[in-house]
Amino acid sequence: MTLIKNCIILLFCYYTVAESTDALPVVLWHGMGDTCCFPFSLGSIKKLIETETNGTYVLSLKIGGNMVMDYESGFFIHPDYQVRYVCDQLAKDERLINGYNAIGFSQGGQFLRAVAQRCSTPPMKTLISIGGQHQGVFGLPSCPSLSNSACEHLRKLLHREAYKEWVQRNLVQATYWHDPLNEEEYRQKSSFLSNINNEVFINQTYIDNLNKLEKFVMVLFLNDTIVQPKESQWFGFYTPGQDEEIRPLNQSPVYEDLGLNQLDSDGRLVYLSVEGDHLQMTSKWFIENIIPLLTEN
Repeated sequence: MTLIKNCIILLFCYYTVAESTDALPVVLWHGMGDTCCFPFSLGSIKKLIETETNGTYVLSLKIGGNMVMDYESGFFIHPDYQVRYVCDQLAKDERLINGYNAIGFSQGGQFLRAVAQRCSTPPMKTLISIGGQHQGVFGLPSCPSLSNSACEHLRKLLHREAYKEWVQRNLVQATYWHDPLNEEEYRQKSSFLSNINNEVFINQTYIDNLNKLEKFVMVLFLNDTIVQPKESQWFGFYTPGQDEEIRPLNQSPVYEDLGLNQLDSDGRLVYLSVEGDHLQMTSKWFIENIIPLLTEN
């Protein structure tokens, strides 16, 4: 009886703490070569957020029914399917009905942006993209989650075959491969990125939904050796026709075509940077720079 009583007291305390937090629920989406719940990656970030926000609900997205499928999704399940799957999961989660904040890591950043643009229910309030490749990539100099031989094969495949239909259909990284030397082919044959960037035709729903965000925060890693160019994390990219000069977001057609100019003029488009290679950040930096974005009203 005493044990049951103590359990009831503990449960009461837990739910009191969880409900007393001012922070909205948080949704996480992992990057390539990761899963929802590895204890050394998103598992530890989930715990850190729960601790620092006084027990807010954190959902770390898992694509498919198990960890193996979740891992493989980062390479082999088309982003359109993944986004539809996530939108369905979020709509069914009653704890998100009043809105949520979202954090995407690496390619999870552009995937969650697609969620914001395509699925307005439940409402995403703040989108935090940590190392996301919003203008795509043109190069894969390092992919430590794979063997060196697999990395090299992936690199060669993307350089040669990225815009072939079967590659676009079966390889996630091809869907945001952006060749500045072949801009028209990219726009017409990219099966994901050129669509969510409004580069094929203007989808007004994308603009309207993106502008419902209270904030869109983009984090760039200053010493990134994985994302080429690293400025893609801030929507910058190579000027068309060459692969050296970077064109910043405010000089890119995407700036107006996605309505990012309105977010920017309202002070809702936030640029953050951190020293370190791709996704290399300390808990201290995360607590000081990201946690406040999750707890502000």
